[in-house]
Amino acid sequence: MIIQLKPTTNKRELERIIDRLVKDGIQRENIDIIKGDPYTVVGIKGDTRKLSEDHYKTLNSVYQVIRISNPCKELTRQFHPRSTIIELSNKHRIGEGLSVIAGPCAVESYEQLFTTAKIVKNAGANILRGGAYKPRTSPDTFQGLGEEGLKYLSRVKQELGMPIITEITDPRDLELFLDYDVDIIQVGARNCQNFRLLDEMAKIDRPVMLKRGGEVPVNEYLLAALRIYRGNQKVILCERGGKTSDPKHRNVLNLNNVAYIKKNYHLPIIVDPSHGSGIRESVAPLSYAGIASGADGVMIEVHCNPEEALCDGEQSIDGEIHELIPKLHELYELVRS
Repeated sequence: MIIQLKPTTNKRELERIIDRLVKDGIQRENIDIIKGDPYTVVGIKGDTRKLSEDHYKTLNSVYQVIRISNPCKELTRQFHPRSTIIELSNKHRIGEGLSVIAGPCAVESYEQLFTTAKIVKNAGANILRGGAYKPRTSPDTFQGLGEEGLKYLSRVKQELGMPIITEITDPRDLELFLDYDVDIIQVGARNCQNFRLLDEMAKIDRPVMLKRGGEVPVNEYLLAALRIYRGNQKVILCERGGKTSDPKHRNVLNLNNVAYIKKNYHLPIIVDPSHGSGIRESVAPLSYAGIASGADGVMIEVHCNPEEALCDGEQSIDGEIHELIPKLHELYELVRS
């Protein structure tokens, strides 16, 4: 339930409404105040069936009362009209302007990471990605360098001044991620509904990117995001597509989800055209389509030598990133003009 206040409402009137809600049995921690322009919204979480809409509508300072049946109501734009903005160490703000996350699927060596990082930074990327822990399907494939990969990411972050994002697969590794000052901790598609891991992400003061699992419906995905958000509001969504019955395509990027989430929910959302296709030639067109559908940015796999990559070389690009990013900026501005 939300109570939208009139623009003329003062602090004293707002406190009276809060006191009334508490008297009616609502705990203060379940009351959110979202200051907008020109309206301020009082959002009430939990079971609000005991509250009388008619009573609150009669208060002079109340513009309207709206009941929201959506179980993820804290994430809705009705509850939180303004888009969530997440600021990183380099002052880049995800959700405000185009975000480009780029780098190798896996950290293979310091030299490989540094060379690739220079490519993506010079091309205009804001954030460096690189996998230190790789939850690959086959145990015989490269599984990542683990802590050594985190060391390389941290070192390159300091040398190039780029925030870093990398995937966590086990809550027992969380202290390492914090010690190496990972700017954004990614929860991958395979762990989208790993509730123990999500609960640990809710306890930290660090941005978390949650990828949608390929078989996870959007309503369940948003509930997973809510699980983090209730403790840690620095949540970034990421649509990475999923498999279909069509054998022609490894994955299909679900842009319906992007448009739906951007319209109805306030968290920033990124698209992953690399995993969303699995095909190098499709990365650029799907990047454009993702931005056109409302995404706040893209996460692209870039490798200094894709043919020699130990992981996902077939969907990694290299020098093409220099041509792609300027076009994404043009499209971003056009879509939002």
